[in-house]
Amino acid sequence: MLSLPNSLQVLLDRFDMSTFDAPQGRARIRLTVVDEAQWDVLVNGGVRVAAADARVAADATLSADRATWDQMAEDLRGGMDAYRAGRLVIRHNLHVGVGFLAATSGATGPQRLRFQHVETASGTLSILSAGTGEPVVMIHGLGATKGSFLPTVAALAGSFRTIALDLPGFGDSVKPLGAAYHAPFFARAVVDLMNALALPRAHVIGNSMGGRVALELGLRHAERVRRLALLSPSLAWRRERPWAPVVRLLRPELGLLQITPRWLVEAIVHRTIPGADSNWVRAGVDEFLRAYLTPRGRAAFYAAARQIYLEEPHGAKGFWTRLATLEPASLFIWGKRDSLVPIGFAKHVKDTLPAARHLELDCGHVPQLERPAETHAAIAAFFKEGARP
Repeated sequence: MLSLPNSLQVLLDRFDMSTFDAPQGRARIRLTVVDEAQWDVLVNGGVRVAAADARVAADATLSADRATWDQMAEDLRGGMDAYRAGRLVIRHNLHVGVGFLAATSGATGPQRLRFQHVETASGTLSILSAGTGEPVVMIHGLGATKGSFLPTVAALAGSFRTIALDLPGFGDSVKPLGAAYHAPFFARAVVDLMNALALPRAHVIGNSMGGRVALELGLRHAERVRRLALLSPSLAWRRERPWAPVVRLLRPELGLLQITPRWLVEAIVHRTIPGADSNWVRAGVDEFLRAYLTPRGRAAFYAAARQIYLEEPHGAKGFWTRLATLEPASLFIWGKRDSLVPIGFAKHVKDTLPAARHLELDCGHVPQLERPAETHAAIAAFFKEGARP
């Protein structure tokens, strides 16, 4: 085996087993020094290094040039800085890849990233957390994971206790068969997580489907919510849904069968998400496929998508009727180029919730990744405005 570079040895010497959350208790992490060599870090009760074995798939791969690895070894924040700047590429399991950065950072302060599984009344939920202060819970969108809030966790951890979770059915959380996978089901899971973490109340951020879940928290569990930040939230369709009768007949359990070949799924995802050369987008595609290419993950995805499409907009129990009763102060952040939740929805929200705040940004559907500085500044100011006296 080629001699391990000093920078990688420094990182491994700093590896803190107590902070690393390995799937099933073990993990294989492939470290690549670009144009030089690869090594596998094997975590299983301890840590050891071996020559990379191309016959065995790694849970996560981390690739960078020698200069970047050297910087990461010298600077405790170097890993995440290199990742955000695109000098370090993490593929496959983001939970494991970024968890490796956190475990080898050498940081011990409250802003250090922490990955863990939490036992709740809704089952085992996977979370990413950092910081201290008033708690902020972050809820991802359909097909996404807690990884979509990595920049938000880092941006707010200096002032808040930040917690991003994988909803049931997604990422590294439990994936129960036959679950409803609608907004009330997800909202109950978030409350169960708050109970497990002993959080009486929290600010809540939600993107896309996560925004719809955050609204449901505010509607059903207003006493647990301080303020809401809704990033391009999924909202009930106001126009006619011509495919509703057909969709009602489709069973999410069909997802247990993998009818669509992987290569076609990957091609569709890449075409659907613009800017596929982005580090964040590549990670998002990996995270989506990691769950979708499992039977339970597909069933959860189809069930959640079905519920989004079929939600009733009007009537006594309709979404827009209920939205008018929302109590927590709310900030809506819209993308002017959002093709999934068009900015035209903003007018309907303004008519329904006159007291809500609104911010329009020149971006698409994921403001926290596409316009992080403006998004995080607005959220931090809004939450601090509602801080306890």
